[in-house]
Amino acid sequence: MADDKVVLVGVDGSPESLGAVDWAVYRAAQEGCRVHILCAYSLPSFTTASLDGGYAALDDSAIRSGAEAVVNEAVARAQGRGVTVTNSLETGDPAGVLVDLSDAATMTVVGTRGGGGFADRLLGTVSSALPAHGRCPTVVVPRHTEGAAYTPVKRIVVGVDGSESAHKALQRAVLEAEVWGAELTAIAAVPMASGAGALAWLPAAVDREQVLADVRSGLDRTVAQALEGHSGVVVRRHALDGNAAELMAEFSTAVDLVVVGSRGRGGFTGLLLGSTSQGVLSHASCPVMVVPSRHKEDKRRSSRNIATPWVRA
Repeated sequence: MADDKVVLVGVDGSPESLGAVDWAVYRAAQEGCRVHILCAYSLPSFTTASLDGGYAALDDSAIRSGAEAVVNEAVARAQGRGVTVTNSLETGDPAGVLVDLSDAATMTVVGTRGGGGFADRLLGTVSSALPAHGRCPTVVVPRHTEGAAYTPVKRIVVGVDGSESAHKALQRAVLEAEVWGAELTAIAAVPMASGAGALAWLPAAVDREQVLADVRSGLDRTVAQALEGHSGVVVRRHALDGNAAELMAEFSTAVDLVVVGSRGRGGFTGLLLGSTSQGVLSHASCPVMVVPSRHKEDKRRSSRNIATPWVRA
């Protein structure tokens, strides 16, 4: 189906990945999307002296059996909730597999980190690599209280810093607000008080209130552009003095979804690609959506396919 919208969710059996399944199903139901549950696993190998330096592959039956059990648990959790659910197993690096398949997905959803042992090997690095390299928006879902259900997204906050990446994040945030019927707040952070970044050189005599007013004016123009064709969405705007990463982490405690671009300038560069980004993605109190800075058509097509519903390979 050419118009088939797919929410791709990576699972490893950890509580975090099962929480990602819950969120993915909830999101898919808002727009009539299909949910595709994927478990990817690598086949380890080791050298053996008896084979003159050759490689001997371990029997993958036990690993595959474990991956099938992970998928079965996730599928059972997703079924009966009003969405079409498909699933598959893939061999290969989990982060690389999800990046490849994100080319055909509406969004990709993962948990913050893997658990331990088998689960940690499967998803431990995915929530770090996927937001930076995914070809569709990636939602990273934090650990959720066991037994609690995700509620509809009613409050969304998006970070805007004037970059093209942030503009795309804003456009996506407007779409999410439309899909969920949610309140949207756009935040522009200006780190003046901290004396850091590009504004560290500002003399004390500079009218910081005027700087914030100018930033707010630019934010208003950017929001107006993003709202074209979305008359039903109302966006609140705030230009705030502070570090972007810290502000977004703080806002995550009061909203249901944080949206940021994969690259920006100033604070947002570190927020998504450096150590600050890992802190926000690991400790945010709500799901974080990272919107890629480049269009899918700018990248190579994957040899893998989720265009048609799969069963386990």
